[in-house]
Amino acid sequence: MRLSIVIPALDEAQAIVATLASLAPLRARGHEVIVADGGSEDATRELAAPLADRVLVAPRGRASQMNAGAAAASGNALVFLHADTQLPPNADYAIADALRKSNWGRFDVAIEGRSTLLPVIALFMNLRSRFTGIVTGDQAIFVRRAAFGGFPEIALMEDIAFSKAMKRQSPPACVQVKATTSGRRWDEHGALRTMLLMWRLRLEYFLGAAPDELARRYASKA
Repeated sequence: MRLSIVIPALDEAQAIVATLASLAPLRARGHEVIVADGGSEDATRELAAPLADRVLVAPRGRASQMNAGAAAASGNALVFLHADTQLPPNADYAIADALRKSNWGRFDVAIEGRSTLLPVIALFMNLRSRFTGIVTGDQAIFVRRAAFGGFPEIALMEDIAFSKAMKRQSPPACVQVKATTSGRRWDEHGALRTMLLMWRLRLEYFLGAAPDELARRYASKA
């Protein structure tokens, strides 16, 4: 199984090098890495170019960037990785094993940062995902290319909408080894405050709130 790892990025010069460097062993084993940039105004594209197989520019928006990266991919499995998230060692073997059981899946996540609440937040993210089958982008979503129907191109909650659609095919495979994501958002704005904000926005999305309005509120409060 050949993986295409798609990384949506926007002004990620501080994080992109470490993320791409961590993927070098996977590239050495024949997997490809695609950075889908949403029009960065910093050095993201220049820093990414020597460390990725392809850097492309796509319409801004995480969903549209991931869809553009997927369209350019040549692998038979897709992995969608945030620019500040690193896969565990031998992630390709874990994904291949998981996709024998399901069309899609995700990793458990660990959150690195200053707040002592972050391990607890990660624990509940993993438990909630395992119980509900709803996956967040921080958990490094992966999917068989043949089963991938695209991310809904909405301003926020594209991972939730994608999960709901994919659950109609099969439950997600939940890989217990952990991807590691940055806790910078929680550290900058307060772990408890950020957690409560995301819970409230998700609840409002499930109750029918428009993603554009949720994105506007997230941007103004985050």
